Amino acid sequence: MVSAFTPNAKNHEGLGPLASRLVHANDMPWEPIRYPGCHVKTLMVDKESGLLTVLLKMDPGAELPDHEHVMLEQTFMIEGRLVDKDGPEKGLSCGPGEFVWRPAGSRHSAWTPEGGLMIAIFQIPNKFYEKDGKVVDLVGDDWGLKWGKALEQV
Repeated sequence: MVSAFTPNAKNHEGLGPLASRLVHANDMPWEPIRYPGCHVKTLMVDKESGLLTVLLKMDPGAELPDHEHVMLEQTFMIEGRLVDKDGPEKGLSCGPGEFVWRPAGSRHSAWTPEGGLMIAIFQIPNKFYEKDGKVVDLVGDDWGLKWGKALEQV
């Protein structure tokens, strides 16, 4: 049974469970996430396992605030730079054609001084720590309710 899917991929309707899923990313809308100036195109998500692949576009100066990489995260930069704003790697800069991966448990905030476009692959989506103590995912949903079950399977 296929539990992975691509939101907004109309050409996937009616495909069999073993069919390849060609994603026409250029035809998909950019969707804003919780953080100003940040938008995603969800290329693939599997809510059961937590696997998530997105194109992430960040405007100049946009920030992904304090977050933890619950499992391994991989990021390939297409345009711009992604810079660690704080955390143990403060100042680390990943630019076009560069790839960074982050181990499970690493925590920081990051920003794009000139803006950026990247592909990000998550084994399980990040936990974002809000000032009021809430722990949410990139769209603002309660992390534990939405992704906790997937973490239990690991």
